[in-house]
Amino acid sequence: MKKPVGAAEVVLAPGQVSFATGPTRLRTLLGSCVAITFWHPQRLIGGMCHFMLPRRLHSQQPLDGRYADEALELLLRHAHVNGTHARDYHVKLFGGGKMFPELQRHKPTQDVASLNIRAALDLAERYHLHLTAQDMGSTGYRTIMFDLWNGNVWVRHQPMGILQQDAYQKNQCAAGR
Repeated sequence: MKKPVGAAEVVLAPGQVSFATGPTRLRTLLGSCVAITFWHPQRLIGGMCHFMLPRRLHSQQPLDGRYADEALELLLRHAHVNGTHARDYHVKLFGGGKMFPELQRHKPTQDVASLNIRAALDLAERYHLHLTAQDMGSTGYRTIMFDLWNGNVWVRHQPMGILQQDAYQKNQCAAGR
């Protein structure tokens, strides 16, 4: 988890997309939102998006990272601008925690977390992305740290009702880069 000297650190807010071509650590905090990480193992470049909703009904405005399909399109454009293809990236999905499970039991159609998870998985399939890991669902929030210099993604999941969880744990699937 040691950061190289001079590495940048970027914190993504909901709706943001970041792509970097140098040593960078990307961080975000997710509840019902989902993050998609993109990492190119040969070039050590990549990015992350933090989307809030699966899609918007009218998309005649500029692309907006708050929506899954548009956030992924922004990541794909960054990959293209950097002379790479989506198929060359290792992709990981995180988030989609139910933040109000008691309320959602009475109104399951308003389960934004599940809709976001489904959108992320559907997009990965539609674009034939190389999905190497995922940690989605359950309840509560996740803190994500993504190190572009080695492709590791560190996740701390705080389920609802759990007072404390172990410190950052390396995603077990990260070793399969």
